[in-house]
Amino acid sequence: MTSPALADRLDGLLFFPVTAFGPDGGLDLDAFRAHVRRGVDSGAAAAFVCCGTGEFHALTPEEFRACVTAAVEEVAGRVPVVAGAGYGTALALQYAAIAEQAGADGLLAMPPYLVAADQQGLLRHYTALARGTGLEVIVYQRDNAVFTPETVVALAQVPNIIGLKDGYGDLDLMQRIVSTVRTELPGRDFLYFNGLPTAELTGLAYRGLGVTLYSSAVYAFSPEIALAFHAALTTGDDATANRLLDGFYRPLVNLRNQGRGYAVSLVKAGVRLRGLDVGPVRPPLSEPSPAHVTELAALIERGLSLVGAN
Repeated sequence: MTSPALADRLDGLLFFPVTAFGPDGGLDLDAFRAHVRRGVDSGAAAAFVCCGTGEFHALTPEEFRACVTAAVEEVAGRVPVVAGAGYGTALALQYAAIAEQAGADGLLAMPPYLVAADQQGLLRHYTALARGTGLEVIVYQRDNAVFTPETVVALAQVPNIIGLKDGYGDLDLMQRIVSTVRTELPGRDFLYFNGLPTAELTGLAYRGLGVTLYSSAVYAFSPEIALAFHAALTTGDDATANRLLDGFYRPLVNLRNQGRGYAVSLVKAGVRLRGLDVGPVRPPLSEPSPAHVTELAALIERGLSLVGAN
């Protein structure tokens, strides 16, 4: 069975910080520290650093180490710090080692780079990563890493693989995964996360599957809105949840869908709009258009009004 160190602490809203860059394009660790500190101070249950929203793909190993170290120092044990790990197996193991040395509590294992592997290959990759680290691992299902229920059962038998984050969005598949793991591994405490972009939009649907943990990109720029929705979702206050879905989250997703990469660059623009200069996204991502930033600003104001925070 898994160690309870991380699994038992992931109970609440999960914060995925952006990575701050300065005018010269390099890391701005002061801004990054401030961003992480604000997020944890506002009530996040965990900080997932250098993951998708944190532009893992754009970071060198040295920058990755600096960010994970800074996050661990800022959090100071108040909540878990989970770091991204990706690319091929060899590089993923290197990033896992860096994260462990920097003091992270766990890993979010992102899809392998470029290749479209079969189920056996995916199982070999994630098993090798988990066995090569002392950290607990959450496997991220999305893009070229989509699993059958049988593969998830096999992954769940690796002692330090503690959960599956779903960024694929096939509810039929997720129900079969949850049911199969429950049947084949009775008593196994395996975690599931809604990892779709703007996960709140599908929060009610995932709650129906028993999946209440999710990654909130909105939390990065508006903890007030994200926490209000999380409270409504977890207490069954569907009237409030639907009010926020109709007035804020659905329009936000409509805006997000206007540009490729907006799931990251729009979040970063939101953080800047709320008063913290975290710089632009790195290539190959692009910044939102000025018109879309203006629309985002209006949406944030509307969301804050809906939760009585402005």
